[in-house]
Amino acid sequence: MSEKINIQDRNMIEITGATRVVASTAKEAVVELENGTVILSGNNLEVTKLDLDNHEVKFSGIITNLKFSDKREKVGLLKRIFK
Repeated sequence: MSEKINIQDRNMIEITGATRVVASTAKEAVVELENGTVILSGNNLEVTKLDLDNHEVKFSGIITNLKFSDKREKVGLLKRIFK
């Protein structure tokens, strides 16, 4: 499965290759991909499309930061984020 991230005007992000949405709040979202994890930070983040059968998820809101991690870092990284 290929992974693709498309950001439009920092107000919408579409992620292809998502296997699971681990967590989602108005300020942060954690999306698990086949090869790792992507963490979105921003304001007023909202899931606008969730289709895990086709490995697609879309968020709207103001996107201020993206961070990627390898799968092996996931547990420690999630603990740090959601203290």
